Amino acid sequence: MSEAIKNRYEFVVLFDVENGNPNGDPDAGNMPRVDPESGLGLVTDVCLKRKIRNYVETVKEDTQGYKIYIKEDVPLNRSDREACADMGITETDDKKVTEELKKLKKNDPGVDLKLKDYMCRNFYDIRTFGAVMTTFVKASLNCGQVRGPVQIGFARSIDPIISQEVTITRVAITTEKDAENKNTEMGRKTIVPYGLYRAEGYISANLARKVTGFSEDDLELLWEAILNMFEVDHSAARGNMAVRELIVFKHSKELGDCPAYKLFDAVEVKRNEGVEYPRKYQDYTVTVHEEQIPDSVEVRRMN
Repeated sequence: MSEAIKNRYEFVVLFDVENGNPNGDPDAGNMPRVDPESGLGLVTDVCLKRKIRNYVETVKEDTQGYKIYIKEDVPLNRSDREACADMGITETDDKKVTEELKKLKKNDPGVDLKLKDYMCRNFYDIRTFGAVMTTFVKASLNCGQVRGPVQIGFARSIDPIISQEVTITRVAITTEKDAENKNTEMGRKTIVPYGLYRAEGYISANLARKVTGFSEDDLELLWEAILNMFEVDHSAARGNMAVRELIVFKHSKELGDCPAYKLFDAVEVKRNEGVEYPRKYQDYTVTVHEEQIPDSVEVRRMN
């Protein structure tokens, strides 16, 4: 693995949805998430991280150093045991694993660092986003909680969204009785006709160096994953989703040159005049006010 990144970064992601549900809310009948006061649509950080993980898993296919820790329907302790096996613990029962880890801690005070380094070295999403590793937490090891250098906030739509319920029919039948009665099943799905969303993120070179070893190669893979996170995850429920632009701010040093909010404020997304109901990305204009950005901060626009 290459050495850890040396520069702080911030980034802005602009993505849109057409005739789909970008992130359903299970507490509201899986309707699109929305800010009740402003009417702006929301997409959670967890949802975006899931897309990034899915992309990395798809393109890397568990290549050494690029495994994914948090997978759907895969117990976390299964991956934890890989690190335990590297330390010589071959038990499979959770209680026995915890006991063996406690014994190992008494005999080897540096086991926390070894386990953390193993997990960060082998799992891309731990190296990137961090993780809570329950197996090690139960054994009272300090490596159980790893804080990752990459953090992403909630995405918020530029304009208020309108949730539209669409009635759908199912002509396929399940039983012979349905065939005799010629029953057609009815259902409903909720869509957003169009919405342009903005998410903001942070990358700490300090945490990359001190904690996970997040590298320049990892960084380039992250940009690739963000730009393509919807391309390997299309579904009828999500409609047509695409990342339209990724704007990256690179500081000249590890701790940065200015507060993040000043860089985010320099990115203006505005609906074009005369457009009452936006229905495409071209209905907006994206402007980066470079006069508001320090000369020491490099701006990179990707799409």
